[in-house]
Formats: sequence, structure tokens, C-alpha cells
Amino acid sequence: MKTIDELLAEGVDGKRVFVRADLNVPMADGLITDDGRIRAVLPTVKALADAGAKVVVASHLGRPKGAPDPKFSLLQAAERLGELLDAPIAFAQDTVGPAAHDAVNGLQPGQVAVIENLRFNAGETSKDDTERGEFADRLAALADVYVGDGFGAVHRKHASVYDLPARLPHYAGYLIATEVGVLKKLTEDVQRPYVVVLGGAKVSDKLAVIDQLLGKADRILVGGGMVYTFLKAKGYEVGSSLLQEDQLATVTEYLERAEKTGVEIVLPVDTLVAPEFPDLSGKAPANPGTVAADAMPAGQMGLDIGPETSKLYASKLADAATVFWNGPMGVFEHPDYAAGTRAVAQALVESKGFTVVGGGDSAAAVRILGFDENAFGHISTGGGASLEYLEGKTLPGLAALED
Repeated sequence: MKTIDELLAEGVDGKRVFVRADLNVPMADGLITDDGRIRAVLPTVKALADAGAKVVVASHLGRPKGAPDPKFSLLQAAERLGELLDAPIAFAQDTVGPAAHDAVNGLQPGQVAVIENLRFNAGETSKDDTERGEFADRLAALADVYVGDGFGAVHRKHASVYDLPARLPHYAGYLIATEVGVLKKLTEDVQRPYVVVLGGAKVSDKLAVIDQLLGKADRILVGGGMVYTFLKAKGYEVGSSLLQEDQLATVTEYLERAEKTGVEIVLPVDTLVAPEFPDLSGKAPANPGTVAADAMPAGQMGLDIGPETSKLYASKLADAATVFWNGPMGVFEHPDYAAGTRAVAQALVESKGFTVVGGGDSAAAVRILGFDENAFGHISTGGGASLEYLEGKTLPGLAALED
């Protein structure tokens, strides 16, 4: 995989460099709530612009249906990129049409343009190779060189991620090089004890990675909505908590296998409950109660790990040499259910080991809860991509950058 440093050494002055970034930032009421992914691509964009390239930045945002949709426009992300670069940004209101060509043709060396949401074109996400390839051909007409730096999308076989690199000289940007280096530390030469913290809503999203980690991790700490399927598998009442009954047999098998192989799966000893899911719009007080994890009343919903579990998990992380964390411990968006996620983040901050926050909601949580990003070993920009890498899958966007 050639890197951007090799490209810079070859020279980019005056060349049109297509940067596939990941500007898929969370939005609320038309405003960006977390600009971490935009800041993550800055080193690559700035290095290219400083070297005289005409930089064309492209990304997706959300899940539009293959046609323009104003609520998924990249305009806000482009403006934020310009603020962070402290430079004007040309914004094209289409992906491969006249506006995109005009924006790119108008660039001077060292300037940056952002084209509109790639998913406004059905060819970006098409499962038909020909349709995807045709869109990639049109994107290729905008550039001389391709730099892949959208790690959050490399697990997708999309036109701008997989097909476009085959049509242009291609290089890995700084972010992708960093992400791959970190993931290799979690898979090829792991320092032990290796502790994994898994949360989030659905256990089905994590089954494949749990299957792999049972042969690699020393401890797996489970929280979030997915934990109630684990508790149910142990025969506990889980009230009206999120439950995937169709996964109970698989989870039971994992618990049995972990016991045989000596992997410690740690589950909550207490949990915060309420009769219903909290109102997140106004952050109204929820007044949760705390119950033992094996004694949840019927009609109550588990929404965060409890205080004793927070202490337990902190103790299980204290001696870790390597930590990977993916998924919040509860509904951290509401202050009454943020304590468990905050406790895990604080334990990682205090850890002397190599700590990785595995993207997605976990990355957003540490920023929303006010933690210093530099206190962690690495905060990934790609939750799904990180998980699939740890599962041992071939990621199309990484394979496309290899020669």
C-alpha cells in the first residue's frame, strides 16, 4: 500500500488529487454535533494543499436513496472543513455534473473543493458492478490521483471506495495508515492482558467480533443494550429491556466456550432501570432506579450499567496492557444514563496500557462527555470498519489501495 508520503515525494504541484474522506458527521437541527471525522482528515488535506495539489474532497453523509436530499447535504461539513483549514472551500452542488467540473476546473494549486454527497448518485452504493463502475469513471474524470483516507467507509464496496482507486494511481492517506497500524497492534502483536469492552444496542452487530475475540482477548466486558441478551442467556429476568431472543442460543454457546477456553466474560452486577426509554430531546430528568442485574423487575427497562458494575469494570481494566472499546455502556445521550460510559472512558484515561476507542458512538461519547482525545491511545473514525477488521474480514477499501 503506497502512502501519501510517497505521493508527496513524487510531487503533486498542480495535480488534481481526489481525497475520499469520511465526513459522515452526526447532525442535529442542521448543525454538526461532533466534527471529529472532519478533523481526522485535516493532516492529509493540508499536506496535499501545502504541496500545491488541487484537492478534491469527496464523502458520503447519511443514507440518502441515491438521489439529492437537502437534509443530507455536505455543505455544513464543507464549511467546517474550511474553518479548520482557515481557507476558502469551493463547494459543488452535485457529484459529477457541471457544478463539480466547474469547481474542480476553477481550483488553483493549493486550493480545496468539496463535491456534494456521493450517495446522491445511485451508482455509489450499487451492487451492480457496471453501474458502480460507470459512476467511478465519471469521478475519475475529476482527478489525476486518488488518496483513500475515509477509514469509516473502507468496509463498503462502493464506487468511490473500491472502484475508483483501480482507475487512478492510488495512495493511502495519513488517517488510513494510522488506523491500519493501530488495528495491527490489536491483531498481530497484542500486549497482554488484552481487555475488550463491547457495548451498543444489538448483540447481533457484535457476534462475529466476539467469535474472533474468544480466541484472542483475555477479558471481554459487556454493556449497553446488547448485555441484556447475555443476562437472559444466563437465565435472568430482563424486564422490557432490549432483547434479541433469536441470538440467545449463540450467546449461550459463547459463554460456554469462554469458560472452556479461559476467556473471562464479565457481565454487569447491577443496572439502571426505568419504566420506559428516556426523552432525549429535552434531557428531562429520568429518575432511574438501580437494581441487581439478576433481579430486574418485570416492566422495567435496563438503560445503563449500575455504579457497582462501573467499579467492577474499572478494576478489570486497571491492569490491561491493551484495551479495545466499542460501544457505549448505556444511553449516554441522557445525563442520567451516562455514568457507565463515563466510568469506562475514565478507566481508559487512567490506564497505563495502549487504549483504542473503536469509533462510532464510543468516539462521539468521549467527546460529548468532555474527555481530552489525547488522553487515549487512539480514537478510531470507523466503528464498523474497525470491527470487521478485527473479525478478520477483507475490507474492500483497503484491498483497493494495495498493489
